[in-house]
Parts: sequence; structure tokens; C-alpha cells
Amino acid sequence: MASLLCNARIQLTDTLEQMQQGTLMRKVKSKSWKKQRFFKLQDDCMTIWYQSKRTGKTESAFSISDVETVREGHQSEVLQSLAEEFPPERCFTIVFYGRRGNLDLIAGSAEEAQCWVQGLRQLIEVATTMDQREKIDQWIRDWFQKADKNKDGRMNFKEVQRLLKMMNVDMNEDHALRLFQDADKSESGTLEGEEFVLFYKALTQREEVLSLFQEFSEDGKKLTLLELVDFLRQEQLEDEGTEEMAMELIDKYEPSETARVRHVLSADGFLMYLCSPEGSIFNPQHRALWQDMNQPLCHYFISSSHNTYLIEDQLRGQSSIEGYIRALKRGCRCLEVDCWDGPNGEPMVYHGHTFTSKIPFREVVSTLGKYAFKASDYPVILSLENHCSMEQQEVLAQQLKDILGEQLLTTTIDGHVPSHLPSPEELKHKILLKGKKIGRLEDTLDGPGDEVPDVSDDDNGAEAEEERRRAKDKETLAQALSDCVIYCKNVSFRGFQEARSHSRPSEISSLSEAKARKLIRDAGNEFVRHNAWQLTRIYPSGMRTDSSNYSPQEMWNAGCQIVALNFQTAGTEMDLCDGLFSQNGCCGYVLKPPFMRDEETLFNPSDPSSREGPGPITLTIQVISGQQLPKVANSKDGAIIDPLVRVEIHGVPADQAHQETKYIENNGFNPRWDETLQFQLHVPELALVRFVVEDYDKTSRNDFVGQFTLAFANIKPGYRHIHLLSKDGTSIPPSSLFVHIRITEPPDPEQD
Repeated sequence: MASLLCNARIQLTDTLEQMQQGTLMRKVKSKSWKKQRFFKLQDDCMTIWYQSKRTGKTESAFSISDVETVREGHQSEVLQSLAEEFPPERCFTIVFYGRRGNLDLIAGSAEEAQCWVQGLRQLIEVATTMDQREKIDQWIRDWFQKADKNKDGRMNFKEVQRLLKMMNVDMNEDHALRLFQDADKSESGTLEGEEFVLFYKALTQREEVLSLFQEFSEDGKKLTLLELVDFLRQEQLEDEGTEEMAMELIDKYEPSETARVRHVLSADGFLMYLCSPEGSIFNPQHRALWQDMNQPLCHYFISSSHNTYLIEDQLRGQSSIEGYIRALKRGCRCLEVDCWDGPNGEPMVYHGHTFTSKIPFREVVSTLGKYAFKASDYPVILSLENHCSMEQQEVLAQQLKDILGEQLLTTTIDGHVPSHLPSPEELKHKILLKGKKIGRLEDTLDGPGDEVPDVSDDDNGAEAEEERRRAKDKETLAQALSDCVIYCKNVSFRGFQEARSHSRPSEISSLSEAKARKLIRDAGNEFVRHNAWQLTRIYPSGMRTDSSNYSPQEMWNAGCQIVALNFQTAGTEMDLCDGLFSQNGCCGYVLKPPFMRDEETLFNPSDPSSREGPGPITLTIQVISGQQLPKVANSKDGAIIDPLVRVEIHGVPADQAHQETKYIENNGFNPRWDETLQFQLHVPELALVRFVVEDYDKTSRNDFVGQFTLAFANIKPGYRHIHLLSKDGTSIPPSSLFVHIRITEPPDPEQD
């Protein structure tokens, strides 16, 4: 069974063997919560479980594929608070993907800590570089382990029946027994090792892929190079370098060396290609940086977070530097920080007039300095909501300069007052402060001015009133802090005409979601024009105390660049945000379409005919099948799901639409829908397409199963797999949908 249990690429080193024997460590949640747990790496080398030392009860288990990274030393707030009690060489933090909390651990010795840190890093490297075949093999291993109750490395029919239910399969008992007996080559009444693999292959036979393969294969057994080229051209609409591409696909995905030498693709290789990045619905070329990064900042949508320090709700939630680390790792390029006077002259970050916890501003800036450019080289905007006294404003300025050093932009890139904003390319590796400023930008270059602004850029109604009262009391802005604001000076919005007459490209207005909606409704075209030359930031209503989000789509439709969302809250809104910014190297900047970058544009999101160009595009989606869909997390007694697929179009009002397939009863393993959905897109450049799988429930709301969202511009036509994501936006291999996509352009009137 060893060949099935342990990944072939994992070399069993002394480190991993030590981890398999297990280690007693302290699991830490706070200064007062430190409990001893026994941690052990399972035989599959991909699962870790731990149990209470006191009760001996297995507490939890996690897969290596859930782990994003391991941090050594005091690199979390909890471990920092214990710095005097435990040395850094005994401490480490396991960081998971998505919104799952970190696991802080303290080993008994530096050697034990190093063993786990190095071992975990080795295993993470294997998990993140697995190809599709290895991921499926790992998935089989995981299920085998879960179902092999007596841990004897073999599985009887009763265990197999339990496994099928766990895997979301409702199969006729006679059929299941037949597959079991066919796979039981040793006739021992149990399956082990390769026999289980045979059983799994029979279970996952993809008839819809096989019939497609046979359609293009003359002998039904292989695709010759020319047959594969025909498929790529006719169905996948690949039109450049198709022969070279076909050769590459055979070399990469054909499992048989003999077939590779003969330049042919077997049915197994064909399936591997269809499940690969090249067979994905997402254009792999658009995963990399593919857009022009030399346009002014205002010509881009910018991934933006609201109250970044919060990882829960706005009233009692925890403030944490983890909020900044998570946002930056996701490619977020505009972060928010609320600063208030703290004890001993140290400014603190928290949500004012609430019960949220507090973190020192110094820690936020240190975190920013460390993580700002790990996911993207392009500029980070730090949106400062300043509630501090003059004395602590001086401290804010000093800490920004001391900690960030060269990273902080403190003058224009050429020393001159700009006639337009610089580009992301020109501002690479720079942090821009967005905040109030005394006088105009030229005053910073020529000497201080005499205009004294309101101190705060506040996005919370009641607090804004209080700040205005404070401003009347001659509360002023520290010159040192004002001088740190270069290209993002906060100004109050007093109408588009006023902005065009008196405002500068280096100024920015913040608008509540309600105010932005009213402007879109009343003056959509003017709003688009305004956003062609100046930045606008939108923030959630102060009433969203639960950290819920508004739809960013309607703001993007008007060209608003900095659409701030609560990153800690999963849901459709964050799916749209992740979908838009998953392109262009996940760098946090996406170039707006040409008609939104023209200051004289006629485009109005409420009138699609105002977009000059051809008529609507038709998007036809045939939803063919689903593969290994996960169970609903909170399902009662592990019920098998009744899946349906809903396709949603998010775009300008005329393009907002959704359609869904019928549901398939009791089959989350390999459901077949074979249904065609069709949409008309009037402004495809702004459209996002969201695929959602739900578990149908006739008595209440359907349960979420998985989703995938992408910009229409990133869709590849043809037969494609959609690799589903969890509610948290993390991948759930090997769950996928198999679809056929057709995009029909309107006829060119000039050729009629």
C-alpha cells in the first residue's frame, strides 16, 4: 500500500520520519491559552493530525495542501506577546490559505522547531508543484485513508460503500459490487494498492470526454498529431502555432513514453490536457502580466481594502496585522488605516468609538514595509484616516519615514507638479500616502502653503460630524504628515463641474456607496469622464457593522478605481473582486477599457448603446458535467448533494443576468447536465462571469458548493474545465465543471 499512500516525489528524510513519530508542542491562542498537543505527520506525508496530551483525543487534522507558508520566530501577534517567555528559535506559525486562522506553535527545543519548519516547507513545495495527475493521486490517497477504518491498508466492500457515500456518490449496490469485483484481481475480497486505483478509474470513467476523443480519433484509441491539431483549431479555436502547441501538449500530458515518441495522444493524455491549465476556461496567457502598465494610475481598477486592520466585524472584531498581510498577499494595492491617539505617545490603529481591539501604528507600518511588494511590484496606496492630535501626527510621519525609508514616496517622481498622474510602472516599489494635505502639491515642492484642511478623511457618518466639529476648533494638520502626501491628496467632492474647474489630477475624493450610486444614476457619463483623469475611492456604508459588502461591479461600471471592500468577508462581492484581479499577474492593477480612459467619452453605464463599437456579443455555455464536487460543509449526516449550476453575468445594468441548470439528484461525484445557457453582452469589456454550484433544497435556500469567477475578457472558448473554489476563494481540487464555450461576435457592418 506504500506506493498508494505516499507521494512518489517525497523522499523520506530523517526530518519527515521524525515528524511521523510525532512531537509534543504547545499550541498557543493567547498569552493565557497555551495547551500541549501531540502533532504527527501521517503515513501519506500529506496530512498532519494532533491530539490533546491530557485526553488523548484527536483534536483536528489538516492537509499540507491547505498550508500556504510557515513563519519562523515571533512572526504573529500571539507569539510576539510571548517573546519574553519563549525564545524565537522555538516558535513558528503555520499559515493557512483563505480566511482560516493561523496555528501558532512552540516546540520543546530549537531542534524540534527546525525539524517541523524544514519538513513542512519541503512538503509545501511538493504540494504546490503537483500537476493535475498528482493532485488526483493525492486525492485518492486522502479518501483511502479516511475510509480504511481499521488501518490495515486494504478495503473490504463495506468500507468501499462507506467511501462512496463520503465521496458524494449514490451508487446502485449491485453496480458498486461489480466494479469492486472487477478491480479485486487477487480475489481476496479486499482492494489494496493498485487494485484500489483500478476501482477508482472505473468509478471516474468520463464518457463525455471519451466520446469527444473518439469523434476526432480515426481508430478510437489515439489522436495523431494532425488529429490533435484539428481538435485544437476546430473546437478550441487555437489559431497560432497549433502544431507546436500540439507537440508540447503530447510531451507534457501523455503518460505513455511509447506514445510520446510516436507523437500521439491517448485518451488518458487527452483527459489530462483538458484538466490542465491549457484546458482551463481561464486564458493562461492572461494569468501573467499582460496589460500596458505605463498609463496614468487613474486608468486602472485598483484592488482595494476597507478597514484592512479588521479580520472580523466593525463593532467588536479583532484588529490584527494579519488583515494587512492577507490583503497584501492577495494583491491588494490600497489599504486603509484608522489612526487614533494611543498611550505613551504611540498612535494606535482601530475602529474608533467601537469595541474593536487596538494595534500600534508602528506594527502596521513594519508589516507594510515587509509585505508590500511580495505579491506585486506595483505601488501600494496607504489610505490614512487620521484622528490624531498634532503631537501624535508628528509621530505618524516620523514612523512612516523611519520604517519605510526609500519605499515611501515623499516627492513627485521628476520633481515637477504633474499634469497627469504617473503610471504604475513609474511608481514600482513605492508606497503612496493618501490623506489630507496643507495647500497644493506645488507647495510641497516650493515650500509650505497656508491652507489648513480638515484633519480626517473619515468614512463613518457619525464620526465625520465629530471631526468637523474638531476642525472648527482650529485642529490642524501636522506639516510633516502633510508633506508625505504627494499624488493622493484627499479633497471633498463638490460636483463634477467644480472638480474640472478647480481640482488637480493628484487629488482624490472618497464617496460612500450611497453617494456613488446616486451619481451613477444621475450623471453616469460625467462620472466616467471624471474617473478618466482623477482617482475616486468608494467605501462601504457605516451601517455595514457586520463587515458585509456592496457590489463593486456598479462602481467599476462608472470607472471608479479604488472600490474598497471588506476583504475578511467571503461572498459574491469578494468573488467578483478576486475574479477581476485574478488576471494580469494578480498585480492588483487592471487596465480599464479604452472608452473609460477618454476624458471626452460618451459612455454611460446605464445606456449600453453609448459605447461606440459593434453590437452585443453572444456567450453560449453548454454545461456538460461536474467532477468530484465537495459536500456541503454543514450538511446533516453527510447527505449526498443534488447539484445545479448557475451562471451569473455581472456587468452594466443591461448585462446583469443569470440562468441555471436543473438539479441532478444524489450525485455530487460525476453529475451530467448537458444543458445550454445563452447570454447577450452589450458591454463585454466590463462583464464578469460567475459559475456557482449549489446543492438544491426545495424547502429552504440552496447551499453553496463551489464557484469560479473571471472577467469575460479572460475566457477561452471551446471545451474547458472550470476548477472550482471554496467560499473562501481557495482551490478545492479536483472539483471541477466541464463546459463548452462559444462566443459569437456581431457581424461587421462594413463587410455586409
